[in-house]
Amino acid sequence: MTGFKEYGDHDAVGLAKLIRERQVSETEVLDEALQRMRKVQPKLNAITFDMEAFARQSIADGLPDGPFRGVPFMLKDLHVLYKGAPTHNGSNFYQDFIAEHDTEIVSRFNKAGLVTIAKTNTPEFGMCASTEPASHGPAPNPWDLERTGGGSSGGSATSVAAGVLPAAHATDGGGSIRIPASCCGLVGLKTTRGRNPTGPDALDSIQSVGHVVSRSLRDTAHLLDCTAGPEFGAPNPALPDSGPFGDELEKAPGQLRVALSKRVMTGDTLDPACAEAVDKTARLLESLGHIVTEADPALDLDFVAEFWRMNASVGAHVVLSRREAQLSRKLTQDDVEPVTWAAYHAGAKVSAVAFSKAIQEVQLMGRKLATFHLDYDLLLTPTLAQRPVKLGHLSMVVDDVDAYWTRLFRFIPFTPQQNLSGQPAISLPLHWTDDGLPIGVQFAGRFGDEATLLRLAAQLEQAAPWTHRIAPVHAG
Repeated sequence: MTGFKEYGDHDAVGLAKLIRERQVSETEVLDEALQRMRKVQPKLNAITFDMEAFARQSIADGLPDGPFRGVPFMLKDLHVLYKGAPTHNGSNFYQDFIAEHDTEIVSRFNKAGLVTIAKTNTPEFGMCASTEPASHGPAPNPWDLERTGGGSSGGSATSVAAGVLPAAHATDGGGSIRIPASCCGLVGLKTTRGRNPTGPDALDSIQSVGHVVSRSLRDTAHLLDCTAGPEFGAPNPALPDSGPFGDELEKAPGQLRVALSKRVMTGDTLDPACAEAVDKTARLLESLGHIVTEADPALDLDFVAEFWRMNASVGAHVVLSRREAQLSRKLTQDDVEPVTWAAYHAGAKVSAVAFSKAIQEVQLMGRKLATFHLDYDLLLTPTLAQRPVKLGHLSMVVDDVDAYWTRLFRFIPFTPQQNLSGQPAISLPLHWTDDGLPIGVQFAGRFGDEATLLRLAAQLEQAAPWTHRIAPVHAG
């Protein structure tokens, strides 16, 4: 191996194997990742904090002998703490916040031997499906620099799609793993609620979970083996033990009953490219022996959007109030973007009775979906209702906040429902437009059943591979 020009030929599992067999050193891998990161940063603006010093110190101190020892990694810069490093949450209001401890999922990444090299760009408090915060600027799509790379895990996704590293941390509270995976041509698995830890500072979330975006499916599966498991003090009961998720990729899915739905919100339309992606996938599934039936769980999508906005507003008020206490001053309109400012005030007006009633409705919706999955193993939908939109289309620096929320949910009608039900769902890069834009398709499974998703995804990855596709902006 000369230099390490072959770096881009390997996923995270492959890099770990090379390091374990001493074909390449941790430092050589780190040097290559940093060089690639800096090569594309001027175009992609994916990085909010360079952690080279932390990475080199980790290697010098001796990395844990985990399955990913020495593999470079990035953390999304949103509510995820790495001791001694800043967490900006996409906001100037957190400009000087330095973490005093690691969050639990970071501890598990560290124990796996991953080497964190950067924090990645995210919209302010994750309240957008496009990463273009006023605090750090936009993170364009490496497939088309005029378009969004998605959000809220946009910086992570664009870094992976541009070949900086094979996988990166991401979180998903309304689609924020699956949305950028779709926009950037990646695998994006939203895990079952409670599968991965969220603490110790917030031990439960009705919406948000954390995992990764990756180019290869096996990285998604094997990284989940490193992070999944009960968390001390968490209020959710532990999920039943599953066999190693990496092993699921070797198992045939069997004949699956798949429901196909393309229903969007009332009055909206579906981009023909997104419809074509899901129709083409349905034909592929049938050719593989699966049974595909047009069927829809008939959820109230207007309620899903309404609750998501309500919960985001309440969450924004809680987080910003906590920051006010840390800074010993009140939030001002100049501290945050207009959508965040409006959410902060709206959250303060949500009554306990209204919020409790809405949560009960969410739980009933989850039961409705569970009933739907008695007849269908999986639900197939487009990941998004539109191809990656132009930068600025979903800017949170706007005068008409209501219009912003309308544009947002017109873009993402398919992803938030699994956040509310807690089900696992995965976006797979199975289609590209004629002009070269990735279009993801989504599969949602039964609560706790990542195994079926991974088995089918492995079959599809073999039947319609995607890792050979290279974005125009690439670090290799």
